[in-house]
Amino acid sequence: MKRNLRGRYVTVSTVGETVRAFVPAPLPPRPSICWAPELHDKFDQALLALGRLDSVSTLLPDTSMFLYMYIRKEAVLSSMIEGTQLSLSDLLLFELDHQPGVPLDDVREVSNYVAALNRGLQLLRGGLPLSARLFREIHAVLLSRGRGNNQTPGEFRRSQNWIGGTRPGNAAYGPPPPEEVSECISRLELFLHDRPEPTPVLLKAALAHV
Repeated sequence: MKRNLRGRYVTVSTVGETVRAFVPAPLPPRPSICWAPELHDKFDQALLALGRLDSVSTLLPDTSMFLYMYIRKEAVLSSMIEGTQLSLSDLLLFELDHQPGVPLDDVREVSNYVAALNRGLQLLRGGLPLSARLFREIHAVLLSRGRGNNQTPGEFRRSQNWIGGTRPGNAAYGPPPPEEVSECISRLELFLHDRPEPTPVLLKAALAHV
C-alpha cells in the first residue's frame, strides 16, 4: 500500500542550483495509526522475532566480539552513502596496521564511523537518552579527523546538503534546510520521549526510520 507523503517539500538554493528539500511532518502521525488486526499481527510477529534474537544472544560465547564486527560492518555500509569504496577486509587490515587496498582517506573516514558508533553506545550505556546532545556528541567524533573536520563537528549543519547525484540539481534526496534542522530534531526528541502521548518502542523505531 502506498503511503501518503509525511511531510512537505521546499525549494532552496545552494551552490548556484536549486534542490527540493524535504521537511518531515512531526511524529506521531496524524491521524493516529489505525491498529487493524493485520497491523497487530505484524507487530506481534516483530516482538516475537526480537525475543528470539535476545535469546540467541545469550548463547554467544562472546557478545562483545559480535558487537565488534557488527559495528564495523554497519560503519562500512553507512560510509557508502558518502561514496567511499571500502570493504570490511580493508577496514580490518587498517586496524591491524596493514596496508588496505583502497585510499587511506576512505579508511580513516570509516574508522571515524566506528569510533562514533562506539561513542554513542558508551553514552547510551551511561544513561544519556536519545537526544540532540547524543547526536552532536556522535557527530563530533565522526568529523574529528579527515574529510569534513572543518565542517563544524558536533553542531547541526548551517548549509544545505544533498544525497545522491553529482550536484544539487540531480540529487536523489534533499534533507531539511538548515533553518529547519533544530526544529525537526526537537520534534523528534518530543516523540522519542513520549510527549504528548506514549507510543510502543518498536513502533517508535519504525516511524522514526521512515
